[in-house]
Amino acid sequence: VAHAHIRGGRRAKSRFMVCIMSGARSKLALFLCGCYVVALGAHTGEESVAEHHEAEYYVAAVYEHPSILSLNPLALISRQEALELMNQNLDIYEQQVMTAAQKDVQIIVFPEDGIHGFNFTRTSIYPFLDFMPSPQVVRWNPCLEPHRFNDTEVLQRLSCMAIRGDMFLVANLGTKQPCHSSDPRCPKDGRYQFNTNVVFSNNGTLVDRYRKHNLYFEAAFDVPLKVDLITFDTPFAGRFGIFTCFDILFFDPAIRVLRDYKVKHVVYPTAWMNQLPLLAAIEIQKAFAVAFGINVLAANIHHPVLGMTGSGIHTPLESFWYHDMENPKSHLIIAQVAKNPVGLIGAENATGETDPSHSKFLKILSGDPYCEKDAQEVHCDEATKWNVNAPPTFHSEMMYDNFTLVPVWGKEGYLHVCSNGLCCYLLYERPTLSKELYALGVFDGLHTVHGTYYIQVCALVRCGGLGFDTCGQEITEATGIFEFHLWGNFSTSYIFPLFLTSGMTLEVPDQLGWENDHYFLRKSRLSSGLVTAALYGRLYERD
Repeated sequence: VAHAHIRGGRRAKSRFMVCIMSGARSKLALFLCGCYVVALGAHTGEESVAEHHEAEYYVAAVYEHPSILSLNPLALISRQEALELMNQNLDIYEQQVMTAAQKDVQIIVFPEDGIHGFNFTRTSIYPFLDFMPSPQVVRWNPCLEPHRFNDTEVLQRLSCMAIRGDMFLVANLGTKQPCHSSDPRCPKDGRYQFNTNVVFSNNGTLVDRYRKHNLYFEAAFDVPLKVDLITFDTPFAGRFGIFTCFDILFFDPAIRVLRDYKVKHVVYPTAWMNQLPLLAAIEIQKAFAVAFGINVLAANIHHPVLGMTGSGIHTPLESFWYHDMENPKSHLIIAQVAKNPVGLIGAENATGETDPSHSKFLKILSGDPYCEKDAQEVHCDEATKWNVNAPPTFHSEMMYDNFTLVPVWGKEGYLHVCSNGLCCYLLYERPTLSKELYALGVFDGLHTVHGTYYIQVCALVRCGGLGFDTCGQEITEATGIFEFHLWGNFSTSYIFPLFLTSGMTLEVPDQLGWENDHYFLRKSRLSSGLVTAALYGRLYERD
């Protein structure tokens, strides 16, 4: 494991991204690279994490796995051939569990599709499926009771790994459940097939299972008759929630589990294809942790050719993540995680605010009589001249949606742009001007490509080039430094702060929250050039 110490805002630049991000209160971070990463150094306060009372933390691991895939997922093969392929992946899982055990890991998470792969038909995946009894009905330890049910070889191996590593283990596999023709929903082949996460305790008992509800073009699998709202309790950190990949964008089960079960930790197997500027894997994982003030243990699959990378252990204030589009290697991230995550400072708690830019923001927002505002200029006091001639609005496609945008020109300014009912505002200063084009964009409508869901988005993005038509392109590098407030009159309370800087580096907002019926994100002192700062709102009821 290579170590490089970074203090303050400095960041090691590397195409090989294994990073620890410390939030606003953190004073020390470690940049770690190697075939696995042990992230025990980032902390809040002066003393090291190791000196903290043991009971305040637990040790978690997530594994980004370059799965060994079937050469022809459409071919019909035997159960034995399917097991031979899956056992190659399970052998690697076992090695990771043993590595994690040496670091006293208490829970490990493996990715979606990591054992069997993907791109199957309903028929061709069948040999890869384990039989899955309901843990609510049957208490079962597959390792110790291997002959109780047929076609459970994968479950048996996972159960034995949990025992051998003495840790909770979360993995994803395909499962089957026979159904009867009297069931009107029963498929013609007489069985349900589910994309399933399983949780084993450290003694190998099958604690629970979650069957994916929001399938992403997965013809091989069925949606369960009713949504699984699954939580499980651990002796080391209390209650965890669980869901899979695309589920993170929907109310059921992701939001409902958090809302109804007071969950502070989420395990999240995923097979996520990155899409910039708004939906890179680590970007949405982090946003979810920040938005809800929870810990997210996210394990992604690693197939850069397919745009699949990006795993992390995310708390509201820190992240330990891996994103690498060039290296074919796997990665194990291990981190010490607070049992009771500390959230960001919200607007309601930030009293006695004297920062000049924040005062300007509050004046603009309140329509203060001393703050004249029109299409051309804003004068909040004589010392401040916002001589921004109203820039042109234009349209450009971002993530398959038709955004309305305005260019962000000059060293400082105040901009707004509206679409449908949503207006987005930006108050900004730039210490130096870079030769890049930035734009403020808005979208309020139904997203219809690769899934249908209603979004409200305010986004400050670096464009791909200097032409307006390049705004919305996939960019990972930038040099533009901003101090800014970004806000909008959102009509949802479900807003995810997306925040990426150059080289796929995550940032934490200085402050987030509601002020005068507007939701805002505030940031100063970026560690590197801004790629994306966005407020991504979801209106679930309009899906």
